This record gives sequence, structure tokens and C-alpha cells, in this order.
Amino acid sequence: MVKNVVITGSTRGLGLEMAKEFLKAGCNVTISGSRENSFDREKQLVKGFEKQFIYVPCNVRNISEIKNLWTKSVEKWGTVDIWINNAGQNVPHEFMWDTEAEYIEAVVDTNIKGVMYGCKIAVENMVKQGHGQVWNMEGLGSDDMIIEKTILYGTSKRALTYFTKGLAKELKDSQVKVGRLSPGMMLTEFITKAPTGELSTVTQDNQFKKVFNILADKPETVAKFFIPKILENTKQNAYIKWLTNTKSAQRFMMAPFKKRELI
Repeated sequence: MVKNVVITGSTRGLGLEMAKEFLKAGCNVTISGSRENSFDREKQLVKGFEKQFIYVPCNVRNISEIKNLWTKSVEKWGTVDIWINNAGQNVPHEFMWDTEAEYIEAVVDTNIKGVMYGCKIAVENMVKQGHGQVWNMEGLGSDDMIIEKTILYGTSKRALTYFTKGLAKELKDSQVKVGRLSPGMMLTEFITKAPTGELSTVTQDNQFKKVFNILADKPETVAKFFIPKILENTKQNAYIKWLTNTKSAQRFMMAPFKKRELI
């Protein structure tokens, strides 16, 4: 059975790589970005799949745009079987008290409220259609790890983990499933570029670079791991984790012998 998929924040990075893997698996996909022209640069990367995808702009900070994302997807595909809240907002790599208020508002509005809005619209409609799965994307902070100059982003991801577990509990007797995706560290513009568009200062942090080069992966690697597991999932409160503790330990042990230079 062909699955119909919606992914927010899917015009680049992991979101786009997941969209490509779903398309290769025969799924129909709604790709989404925050602006009308967000997909112009990468559209050629899904050439050949034109009949299997549509692009719908959606700023997840606005619940009316999320409603439109659902509506346009159902008009095209008939149903939405899988909804992935992937859109995320980073903040400058600096101490919390030095961070401008606009960035604090942006990370809360996107990473917390945006996910809540996405879940609200997806779940209430999936309950009506009688089935569906919603997946939320974890990140740094989800496991309580605290790294200086990243605590605003980490706080938003920790909140997301609590929220997703709670939503799964509220849906324990439902045919609508909710789960979490944990991609670990990835080489994307989300890491390498600051919200201003400039090269992020985190890439100049030698300690960060050392750990990143040991643990990080390219988004296409993670997407290839995620998509089959999402498609075969039948569990409530499912948790799909790429960078496991075992994998991390193995990479640290091999680091002196196997150099990886992603940044």
C-alpha cells in the first residue's frame, strides 16, 4: 500500500534526504519549507519523481499555514499516513544572556510551538480518518546533555521529548501512533551556518570539531536508516535512534585509527 507522507522543513538537510528516501520507496510526499521559494535551489534533486511529490510552503510558527499544509496534502493524496515534524530553528553559538530576544522567540516558536501545532493538526485529523503516524525530531538536549552556548536549542528539544512521550500516552488506545526520531550529529547547514547565514562560530571550536568529526554523519546516511523503520513501525511511542551509545563508544575507540574529517 502506497504511503502518503508530509515532512515539514524538508527543502534541505535531513528533511530533504528523508523525502528522497520515501520517494524511492514508492511513497507520495509533500515537501515543505517556510517560504514560497524555499525549494527552488534543491528541486532538481528529486527530478524524476514529479508525479510523487508536491511542494507546499509552510511556516510552522503559524498554525493556519499548518492547517493549509494538511489540507493541500489531503486534496492531492487523499489521506496523510505519516507526518514528520522536522522543521527546526537554531540559535547563535553564544551564551544565553548574549542572545538577542528575537532568536529566543524563534527557537521557542519553531521547535516547541511549531511541533505542538503540527501534532495538533495532524493528530486531530488522523483520529478522524482512523489511522496515521506522527514523528517528532529529537536533537541536542533531548537526553539532558548540557553543552554551553547551546542551551536554548537544547531546552527546546528536551521539551519536545517530554511532549512527544506525553502525547503518545494520551493516544495509547488510538490507531494514531506517535514516535520520536533521534538522528544524532549531522553535517548540515543547520550546524555549519549561523541563523544569520554566516559561517557558524561553532565550526571554529576545536573541542566541538573533535567530537563532531568522531560522531557525526551525513544526512543521507541517517535517512536511509530511518525510512524503512518508519514504514514498518506499528508501535505507539516508538523510538528510532541512529547514534546509539554502543555506536558512539565504538567510534571513540576507533578514533585514533580512523580519521573522519567532516568539518
